[in-house]
Amino acid sequence: MSSEIKLLLSQLIKQNRKILTYQESRKILELAEITLNKMSVAENLIDAIEKAKDIGYPLALKIVSEEVLHKSDLGGVKINIKSDDELKDAYNHMMKSVKSYYPNAKIEGVSIEEMVNGVELLIGTNTDIQFGKMIAFGIGGIFVEVYKDVSFRLIPVSKQDIEEMLEEIEGRKILEGFRGLPPINKEELISLIFKVSKIIEENPIIKEMDLNPVIGTENGLVAIDARIILE
Repeated sequence: MSSEIKLLLSQLIKQNRKILTYQESRKILELAEITLNKMSVAENLIDAIEKAKDIGYPLALKIVSEEVLHKSDLGGVKINIKSDDELKDAYNHMMKSVKSYYPNAKIEGVSIEEMVNGVELLIGTNTDIQFGKMIAFGIGGIFVEVYKDVSFRLIPVSKQDIEEMLEEIEGRKILEGFRGLPPINKEELISLIFKVSKIIEENPIIKEMDLNPVIGTENGLVAIDARIILE
C-alpha cells in the first residue's frame, strides 16, 4: 500500500501538481486503510439524482473543485438532504452560491456522500519552517478555527505522544461520550493517528494533509473529508 501511495504521488509530481483533487485525497486514505464514508462524484444534477439512489438518503452534497477552498463557508456543502426534491434545491443553490464567489472556477461536479453522525474530530498535518513535519489532533468540524482546541506533536509520533495529545485537548471529555454522543474507541483513534503520521513519514513530499471531520460513531471512526497539498 505504501508503494501505491508513492506511485500516485510521483505521478502528480510529474504533472507539476501540488493540490490533490478530492478523489485523489480520498484515494490516499483508502490506500492507507483509513475508513471513509460512501461517496460518488456526479457531473450534473441528473447524474447526482441517479447517484443518490446508490448512496441513499439522507446524504450530503459537496462541490468538487480544486479552486474552491473553505467550501462550507461559501455554500459549497449541504447536509441532511432527504429527497430528490431537496437534492435539486440544494444543487441549484450551491451552484449559484459558489459561482458568485468563484465565477471563473473550474467545477468538476459534486460529491454525493453518505451522512455519518457522531463526534467530529480533526486529524491534520503541516510542515513548520522551523520544526518540520507536525501532526495535529483536536475537536473538528466547522468550529475548529473558532475553538482552536488542538494538540500538536512532531512526526513521527509514539503511542505515548498520541496518548498525551488526547489528554491535552480541553474537549477531551467528549471522547468518553457526552450528551448522547457515542464514546470514542481510543485504541482505534490512536491507530488512526499513527496511520496519518506514517503516511507523512514515508511521503515527506506531502506538505499538508487534513482529515476534517473524522466522525466517531458507535461502529468506529470514519473520515468524511480530506485535503492534501504537496510541497
